[in-house]
Amino acid sequence: MAVITALLSGALMSIQGVFNTGVSKESGQWVTNTFVQFTGFLTCLVLWFFIERTEHGFLELFLVKKKYLLLGGMIGAFITFTVIKSMAGLGPGKAALLIVVSQILVAYLIELFGLFGVSRTPFLWRKLFGAMIAIGGIILFQWET
Repeated sequence: MAVITALLSGALMSIQGVFNTGVSKESGQWVTNTFVQFTGFLTCLVLWFFIERTEHGFLELFLVKKKYLLLGGMIGAFITFTVIKSMAGLGPGKAALLIVVSQILVAYLIELFGLFGVSRTPFLWRKLFGAMIAIGGIILFQWET
């Protein structure tokens, strides 16, 4: 199920990026970003109310020990902004490839160094080689004949 969820996440991110880029051409990047974050907030609030309300309350956020972990929403605003900018400048295909490779590299560094409370994993040449193959895929994707 996690694989299907990850695939769905990637698909939704690409679709959202195209939608947001289209909206930003008519209304501005930060207006679009505000709308995206606000409608996302409302969606989360409704889903919380019907699915999680009895299990988790908002006051639990004050109990989070590592306060920097609460910066996810702010990071999300910059993710939306950077996706809009990259898709507008590169097109959806190239932008998505670069975004995914960046995610792979940063996620591997987070695991490698055990950052943000993630369990540390040992360096493996095959993972570095896999990242290099992904970078090679970007080069091949952009190759003009």
